[in-house]
Amino acid sequence: MGLSRVRAVFFDLDNTLIDTAGASRKGMLEVIKLLQSKYHYKEEAEIICNKVQVKLSKECFHPSKSCITDLRTSHWEEAIQETKGGAANRTLAEECYFLWKSTRLQHMTLAEDVKAMLTELRKEVRLLLLTNGEQQTQREKIKACACQSYFDAIVVGGEQKEEKPAPSIFYYSCDLLGVQPGDCVMVGDTLETDIQGGLNAGLRATVWINKNGMVPLKPSPRPHYIVSSVLELPAVLQSIDRKVSVSA
Repeated sequence: MGLSRVRAVFFDLDNTLIDTAGASRKGMLEVIKLLQSKYHYKEEAEIICNKVQVKLSKECFHPSKSCITDLRTSHWEEAIQETKGGAANRTLAEECYFLWKSTRLQHMTLAEDVKAMLTELRKEVRLLLLTNGEQQTQREKIKACACQSYFDAIVVGGEQKEEKPAPSIFYYSCDLLGVQPGDCVMVGDTLETDIQGGLNAGLRATVWINKNGMVPLKPSPRPHYIVSSVLELPAVLQSIDRKVSVSA
């Protein structure tokens, strides 16, 4: 049997549909202002935020051992103590964490052109949001950017046995939509999870969003398509479907 038209598209969330990195930077800037104006920190404020950023990038979260709020408050507590010395200051750490988190969520929005694209795509194919990450954190982002209504289903990695790039979460997503892996396209900004996962699961195609023209430094998964913006996706889907028409 030959190839059929694309029936479903799986979207990553962070830095694919919403600018998580940009929102996080804005949150850090607010914390720097707080530390400098209220607590009279000088260059230490930026050092603390840089340390927290490193801790977030290396974060290993185990739901059975702690909650995400405690873990991330501890990042701030450790960064403050490492920078300023003295006794741990949990109260200040909590103030910093909640300011960073609330500012970050305020800036997590779906752009109008992204909303329009999703609305148009959904007239032709089924749409599923497939995001890795801790349950509470990802659900807060989903609520903040109000994206639920644009999707037929939402799957959060932290709520499943395995996250991307494990094939199981892709098969689960296919079952939710009543489609086969060969009917689906995965769209995301991370080669190691979004693209590798789509390849592992045998999806029809993978689309890598490479906003900054990054060149991978090491051998890495090879996406079927590379775009600089998620808004280029409709043209990619048309290209895939044209190949079906030609082969037919």
